[in-house]
Amino acid sequence: MSRTLKRMNRNLKVIYAAAFFRSLGVGLTGVLLGVYLSRAGFPASQLGVVIAAGLGGAAAGTAVVSFAADRLGRRRTLIVLSLLGALGGAGLALTTSLLGVAVLAFVGMVNGMGTDRGPSFALEQAIIPQTTSAERRTWALSLHSLMLDAGHALGALAAALPALFERSFQMNVIEAYRLTFGLYATVNLLAAGLYLFLSSGAEVAPGAASPRDAAEAKQPARISPQSKAVVTKLAALSGIDSLGGGFLSDALIAYWFFRRFGIPEASLGLLFFAGHVLNSASYLAAAWLARRIGLLNTMVFTHIPSSLFLMAVPLVSSPASAIAFLLAREALVEMDVPTRQSYVMAVVEPEERTFASGVTNLTRNIARAISPSFAGYLMQSLALATPMFLGGGLKIGYDLLMYRAFRRLKPPEERTTEPSAAATTAAQGKR
Repeated sequence: MSRTLKRMNRNLKVIYAAAFFRSLGVGLTGVLLGVYLSRAGFPASQLGVVIAAGLGGAAAGTAVVSFAADRLGRRRTLIVLSLLGALGGAGLALTTSLLGVAVLAFVGMVNGMGTDRGPSFALEQAIIPQTTSAERRTWALSLHSLMLDAGHALGALAAALPALFERSFQMNVIEAYRLTFGLYATVNLLAAGLYLFLSSGAEVAPGAASPRDAAEAKQPARISPQSKAVVTKLAALSGIDSLGGGFLSDALIAYWFFRRFGIPEASLGLLFFAGHVLNSASYLAAAWLARRIGLLNTMVFTHIPSSLFLMAVPLVSSPASAIAFLLAREALVEMDVPTRQSYVMAVVEPEERTFASGVTNLTRNIARAISPSFAGYLMQSLALATPMFLGGGLKIGYDLLMYRAFRRLKPPEERTTEPSAAATTAAQGKR
């Protein structure tokens, strides 16, 4: 392990460390945001509005990353995004009105999903492939996901902090939550500080797009029609996946367990800690499996069972059975993440990666921002479990469509011959 770290590109080390600190805050809000808003007197429908506002902010940030980060500077963009995240944490700590919380959740891109898929994540995805070889790309992205979920797991475990602060400092429960959200702001500041150490190697490669002159190098990379067609299709399908995912945020699932079985915050923290540990282990398994059956097969054949496990959670009557199904889902649900990242980065040119990563993640964040408001309304007006069935069904539909659309478009390392993406796309268009 130490030899691997010594050989690792410096920018890769910085990205891994910053991603870890950022995801600590995401894991924390994933467990606590819904319960905090419930304790503060917000009904389920307003809980959904706040989560949607935070995800809407993430979508706006991802739009900036998609179309302007290479021009503004990747390092500078990552620092600004982290500072805005710190502002969002401060807002949760200091604001009590629905409007104030929603606005600051938007500005700070506060993430109630429990998994970090925001604009910083999208930009890091674009940087990582240029720090390593094509053969190591999936492993590098898997390690990135591993660092994220290590942070998510410890952040979920930190959900016990409000109870600890309440006992240790004789605070009321709302004050204890505010102090905890102050820590969320702090870890985002730490991430901003780490990004200062990124070198110029994190920026888009000057020669990647073959610019005619220095002025042209400042313009966004030109995207080939073939890559644009592939990215458009990927983005549309990603929207379906994330529309389903928006019904299944950690904040809403934690709220479901809190309401359905009365499980307290500290125990919820342990539950989601265990879930993120399983997520972390699955990333390395995904990289191993992808080398044997391919990236797309790994994505689809692990994702469908995970959705079925989730849909089984509300069908059982005991908390132990519900927890078992949830953990079975967590062992599989994230295996498509590094494989999907690697697949997207592989089927476009290097200078198109920021655009491809940004657009696919932008679509995901927009779709993900739509669902929580409906989820909160459905939980309040129909049944607490309604979002689990809707979300799981949408995700299974995405998997089937994804397999049908891309089963013949192989990344370079999986091709026995080397057809171009253009030729493969043209062949798909004739069917």
